[in-house]
Amino acid sequence: MPRFLAAKPDAQLIQLPWQVPLADWPARHLVALPRGISRHVVRFLTVGDSILAAKEVLEEVAVHEYRLLTELKRLGVPSVDPIGVVLGRVDHDGLPLDPVLLTRHLPFSLPYRSLFYPGVRHETVNRLLDAMVALFARLHLTGFYWGDVSLSNILFRRDAGEFAAYLVDAETGEIHDSLTDGQRTHDLQIARTNLYGEFLDLEAGGILDSSLDPEKLVGTIEDRYHQLWAELTEAEEFGESEMYRLEGRVRRLNALGFDVAEIDVESSPDGSKIRMRPKVVEAGHHTRRLMRLTGLDAEEHQARRLLNDMDTHRAKFAPGAPESVAAHKWLMEVFEPAVSRIPSDLRAKRDAAQFFHEVLDYRWYQSQRENRPVPTEEAASGYIQEILTTLPDEQLANIDTVGAELVNKYDPSHGYVEENEERPYDPWEDGASDPDIPVMAGLDIAALRAKEAKKKKKG
Repeated sequence: MPRFLAAKPDAQLIQLPWQVPLADWPARHLVALPRGISRHVVRFLTVGDSILAAKEVLEEVAVHEYRLLTELKRLGVPSVDPIGVVLGRVDHDGLPLDPVLLTRHLPFSLPYRSLFYPGVRHETVNRLLDAMVALFARLHLTGFYWGDVSLSNILFRRDAGEFAAYLVDAETGEIHDSLTDGQRTHDLQIARTNLYGEFLDLEAGGILDSSLDPEKLVGTIEDRYHQLWAELTEAEEFGESEMYRLEGRVRRLNALGFDVAEIDVESSPDGSKIRMRPKVVEAGHHTRRLMRLTGLDAEEHQARRLLNDMDTHRAKFAPGAPESVAAHKWLMEVFEPAVSRIPSDLRAKRDAAQFFHEVLDYRWYQSQRENRPVPTEEAASGYIQEILTTLPDEQLANIDTVGAELVNKYDPSHGYVEENEERPYDPWEDGASDPDIPVMAGLDIAALRAKEAKKKKKG
């Protein structure tokens, strides 16, 4: 009999044919989902109403990865949920079989090979790279040394107009109290080698668009990582008359999706110079605020978009109400009525937060086309009828059904708007909590700093 290492063992797991090598499992237990390249046998299993990813691997590796993933979830790092490890497997002849690591399938997620295709827009690629860099930096902030950074070990999910990246494979990882510069540099060197090889592989297979150069792509990842790490950790020195720069640093980090829990501030003996360095930086600024106010769980950019709409609604219809009351009013009167309009047979196409984000885009275009403010519920109905019905399912997306349409935005007056076109400013977002920092693509730190300088100049 196999043994199960798990926090909450599931009785249905015990009944599965663990005496059969994973590669030979009967189809009735499996579901066909896109997966990245792996040196191990990987299958997706149906267990009751759940879908689990199963990976056959050596025992010490399986147990190590299970415990690492458990710790990463505790730390709040975007990664797959660990379910357990199946140990002590033997086949019908009594020969030992490798253990199986079980993780929960991440819904609405795709491996990178589903997102790189001939004709893919540069802006789309940039957003994918930004998501990977943000994940890489978050892991390093928590003291996690990856040891095998690659696109194959990442899953991507929609995050409003951006992407969110999740760690999938942690078998080579290590958790420390903090990482030295040498450890981070070594991890980055591994990333450079692995990513360059993956881009070359895409190029050789005719998947990478001819306008994209593997060497430049790797260089872009390195540059953006160094820029983001500097923004998250480096000290900044300024004069006593420039205290606004301290607030500006915090605002930029918030715009990038990070909260500053602790700042180390020192002044020179004569008080003429101030030196500040963020000491404790935590990702998920907008996600936490949305969860606190509404209980909704969303990706970071989705949360920011929903909060903007919530703040706009408050400014228009409940300007004097406490934030918590206005948030509940928005949830009951705006968000839930819109989401409840999704027919049950279309719910696999978008998660609720992504659906609402796209409804907001549709609402803006419809308002411009009809020269009137279109109510959100009306926009939701129009979006469902005109657009959602035409989109592929993404909750359990098959790799053959997902193509260029995955990363397009819809403009009802002109058809699909490609990702490299700028989304018009949404006048409905006036009154947002931070209107001077708009929703921005990716890790454009230079643009954030320019916005702060412009704000200061106006002030």
